Amino acid sequence: MSEEVNVARPKISWRPLRIWIPILLLPLMVFMRFVPGLVPDGPSMIWMASAFGPFLVGLLVMLWWLLASRARWFERILGVLGVVGAVGIEQAVCHESMRGPLPIVMTIPMAIAAFALGAILFGNKLSIHRTWLAIGLAALGAGYSALIMTDGVWGDFSFGFNWRWNQSAEQKALSEIRQAEKRTSSQPIDSQGVLGELKLAAWPGFRGPRGDSAQRGRRFSDDWTAHPPQEIWRKRLGPAWSSFSIGADRLFTQEQRGENEAVACYDSKTGEPIWSFKTPSRFFESLGGLGPRGTPTLSDGSIYALGAEGILVKLDAMDGKLVWKADLKESSGRKEPPMWGFSCSPCVESGVVIVHAGGKGDKGVIAFNVEDGQVAWTAPAGEMSYSTVQKIKLLDQTYLCLLSNTGAHLWEPATGKSLYNYEFVHQGYRACQAQVIDGNKLLIPAGMGTGTRLVEFTSGDNGLEAKEVWTSKDMKPDYNDILVHDGNIYGFDNAIFACIGLEDGKRKWKGGRYEKGQALLLADSGLILVISEKGELVLLRATSEKHQELGKIAALSDKTWNHPVVVGDRLYVRNAQEAVCYQLATAE
Repeated sequence: MSEEVNVARPKISWRPLRIWIPILLLPLMVFMRFVPGLVPDGPSMIWMASAFGPFLVGLLVMLWWLLASRARWFERILGVLGVVGAVGIEQAVCHESMRGPLPIVMTIPMAIAAFALGAILFGNKLSIHRTWLAIGLAALGAGYSALIMTDGVWGDFSFGFNWRWNQSAEQKALSEIRQAEKRTSSQPIDSQGVLGELKLAAWPGFRGPRGDSAQRGRRFSDDWTAHPPQEIWRKRLGPAWSSFSIGADRLFTQEQRGENEAVACYDSKTGEPIWSFKTPSRFFESLGGLGPRGTPTLSDGSIYALGAEGILVKLDAMDGKLVWKADLKESSGRKEPPMWGFSCSPCVESGVVIVHAGGKGDKGVIAFNVEDGQVAWTAPAGEMSYSTVQKIKLLDQTYLCLLSNTGAHLWEPATGKSLYNYEFVHQGYRACQAQVIDGNKLLIPAGMGTGTRLVEFTSGDNGLEAKEVWTSKDMKPDYNDILVHDGNIYGFDNAIFACIGLEDGKRKWKGGRYEKGQALLLADSGLILVISEKGELVLLRATSEKHQELGKIAALSDKTWNHPVVVGDRLYVRNAQEAVCYQLATAE
């Protein structure tokens, strides 16, 4: 008779967690978040390290938990489900601005980091309680995102947050705009003499009459101590990164107003609304923020405006009535807008209005007939451009010019025939404008990590020929346009204002931490107006000798990426919250 033997299976015991791996990974998550600040002269795409680096490190943390934590298998599965559940609940209850890519950029890394912290703190607790405690911390980490809302990132990739129960800047603006429209709705539109002045627009579109952000024809005082800018009016506006176009006594800009994008006309003397035209559209991108990006163009008594989702409209500048409308996505074959939204301002030339579409094949730029909005021609261009098509004159010939991720494109205005493609590849977005120098050279800003290049053109047997004069990494303007004055180039070298020589591209000086602001040249005064990213208005001497700050005032109170405008003795600045008009003292 055989003897039956019972062999007891060994009992799986609880073991302390292996915590040295998350202890190393958590500082790496923090480091990745601040990479752009640690590499100030890196490429424009370095924002991806900040946006997605913590998430990728977070995935390593979860791999540690699943494969190398020493946790029991059922608690490993429970931990993963707990983190996923915490993020899922947050997404179900969070503010709409915290959706989209924000879970990857912020919520998931915070939940994983909090979970890892719990595993580190309670790793020696030999029971399932350690996993539940870690899940509880993950819920708190994810839950923070449910309490806030965002209006996008600043130039250093830090987010602008507010408690979700606070009234947003957009809500405050809408309330004030409605009240102002009620005050002015019963007042007749004064058209006497206005149409003629509108056709002779003082500032017809983005960056002014010559597309170079320069004011000419009047000299201003450089003494802000004795003659500081005098505030004339201040009004709330809906969110947008648009600038102003100006004709007669009218300001034209774009705004987000609830579920509509608005092209708005204001009285330049008072800031009071005259008319607005609304299109159902609401573009929000969690890094760039809410609202339109382009600036309306005033041409021959009409307004042309492109919304962030690609709706192009032609309006009567007198009363804002729609003449025609076109859908850029439909015309270009795109299903979605570019990542940051359609951002170019319309260019009107030779009977067509031209915008960058970023479509494949020959639909990089599209020209619409100004009379009926039908497509006149299309042409290939780089897909990654947030620049504006501009009219330039090289070697006494008129061209259309656009900068994209592949370089500079030149077309014949009437037909869209490609006349030259200058290769100057930039890995990332391009959002700056070219400038013509001495009638035969093109100054091409590229961005962080690539710099600025001067190219000389000549006429050859087969058309245009181009050669590089110099490339300078002492001027890396990102999305902040440059100024040219008296043999020098002024602008933002990443977040610091700088001056380089036009002859050789070498640095003359670098100073003035105005973050990612914008600047305007007072050409006849030898002065530069800088609007810092924080909304400070700064007066600089346009000199190559040194950084010379002449005055500074607090103009706006929040993130400011919009280009300033000067017409007559009035300065107009705006951001995503408000607009203000100042009177500048003229020189004696």
